[in-house]
Amino acid sequence: MQECALCRADGVDFVLVRESTEGLFASRGKGEVIADREARDTLVITRERSKQVFEFAFELARNRASAGGKSKVTLVDKANVFSSMAFFRKVFDEAANAYPDIETERLYVDACALDLVRRPWEFDVLVTENMFGDILSDLAAGLVGGMGFAPSADIGESRAVFQPAHGSAPDIAGKGIANPTAAIVSGAMMLDWLGRKHQLGPCIDAARLINEAVEQALHDGSRSFTSTSEMTRGVVDAIG
Repeated sequence: MQECALCRADGVDFVLVRESTEGLFASRGKGEVIADREARDTLVITRERSKQVFEFAFELARNRASAGGKSKVTLVDKANVFSSMAFFRKVFDEAANAYPDIETERLYVDACALDLVRRPWEFDVLVTENMFGDILSDLAAGLVGGMGFAPSADIGESRAVFQPAHGSAPDIAGKGIANPTAAIVSGAMMLDWLGRKHQLGPCIDAARLINEAVEQALHDGSRSFTSTSEMTRGVVDAIG
């Protein structure tokens, strides 16, 4: 049973795509307080932004499939409760029609949280609303060893920002204990994005080499390294 579980753990390889301009976070700073007894926030879902994020998720799944991925997109919502989420799912279904080669799955966010623990190896690309993505991304990081292993990208129409999912972690700056893996892999994501956006093959190749080097460094036992600089040197040595 233990060996089987380890084999399945090796198969955990998924991406969480989070729409970051709408959802519940769209009302940040705009909550209405009434007579000190009530507060309200508005869940905003638009067709334009939903279609945009869904198309991104399907294209990502298609690109991952060409590299041996599962070719699957999972929608995460709460369509059984909120009309806005039902609309979100409707737009997803419309977008899915243009990608018949990609398998689709639809999960309520609570069921998805359970299945991320129960069967994380079955996921490929998950796409969801802003707040749900904020919560599930931390759960996803926990599945692979912690926030220090979680890279992230904020991608717009023409620009993007890449960073570890946990941010800069100033509370442990200078202590030599920060896990550099997320920063290194975020850099690889940046190179891959630049390469695909501007048709720069060397950038894509560099991203692949960095990712392979990280995997090799971890395989060679970087978990036993005593400092972040040793981990980084392990990646550099793996690149050769």
